[in-house]
Amino acid sequence: MDSEYLAELAAEACENRKAKDIKLIKVDEVSSLADWLVIAEGLSAVQVRAIAKSVEDLLKEKTNLLPFRSEGINEAKWALLDYGEVIIHILQPQERGYYSLEAFWSSGESRDFATTNSTKER
Repeated sequence: MDSEYLAELAAEACENRKAKDIKLIKVDEVSSLADWLVIAEGLSAVQVRAIAKSVEDLLKEKTNLLPFRSEGINEAKWALLDYGEVIIHILQPQERGYYSLEAFWSSGESRDFATTNSTKER
């Protein structure tokens, strides 16, 4: 499966729950950790949990994949879903500002998520 497609599906699932400022960062050339990071913002614990569930549900439906690991869902200040090639971070605004993942991964190729038909057509 194409890791970029998986990242776009995850970003689409985030957008489905009104996540803010969704970023996709291609890190395959700067890290062996993953191919892509998806970073999104939820404005409350309830929204962070809803976004995480949306990601899990859509990826299960479209690709039959479950995360290898998930962290932070209960507290929901920062949730992490690890799909191996793609890692999804869903953070509340204060945590996103504090950890500044985009700056940490600035050597990767970053882009804003824009809804495309590419994920809907596959």
